[in-house]
Amino acid sequence: MIDHLGEIDSTNAELVRRAEQGAAAGSVLVADLQRAGRGRLGREWVAPAGSSLLCSVLLDAPAHVGPQWLLGATALSLADALGDTTGERPQLKWPNDVLFGDLKVAGLLAEFLSSPPRVVVGLGVNLTSVDPAYPAATSVLAATRRRLEAEDLLSAFLDAFGRRLDLLDTPEGGDVLRHEYRGALSTLGQRVRVEQVGGVLSGVAVGVDDDGALVVDTGAATLAFHAGDVVHLRREDH
Repeated sequence: MIDHLGEIDSTNAELVRRAEQGAAAGSVLVADLQRAGRGRLGREWVAPAGSSLLCSVLLDAPAHVGPQWLLGATALSLADALGDTTGERPQLKWPNDVLFGDLKVAGLLAEFLSSPPRVVVGLGVNLTSVDPAYPAATSVLAATRRRLEAEDLLSAFLDAFGRRLDLLDTPEGGDVLRHEYRGALSTLGQRVRVEQVGGVLSGVAVGVDDDGALVVDTGAATLAFHAGDVVHLRREDH
């Protein structure tokens, strides 16, 4: 079921509230405007009304993959949808960004409910404009010269997402998803800076482990990061 609202504080926050009141898995909430949209680490997501695809999906927690892999399935599905609708497939950046070139066009956010175990996955896609406060962002229009309608992109995303959710039902499907995500991740092989509350480390991103953590070779040690902001470093930043 898809519920389309004109304005809401946050599609994720509203769908969490509905989940706590018994909303069914598979519920989809879409809004034209978020008054209090959020990204990772509580960052504000600002977008003019009608300029973005803003939606959240309620799911039962998958049995065979962890939370990062559910975000991976979401990111892959969104990349499919953008590729199908624009003719240009974006890349993925660990842990939850979708990029055209080096610029972010979409972000994802998952929130987990414990009883029963369920997940609200939200996504925000810049369709026609970006917040000028974020120079590392782009829009679908700017990156591809294609003006997409939110409902068309949503339909393509939900079709792709439904196919990938079937992979989460079995351990073998989870392995397929992990392989596909690693292959689509532009972060791997790059020199990166990982920013965490406790400090900053740099190194080469060499893999993603089976828990979804980013594995970085710092030169002194090989470390796995389950969370953090990752910056892809240019040669002059090394």
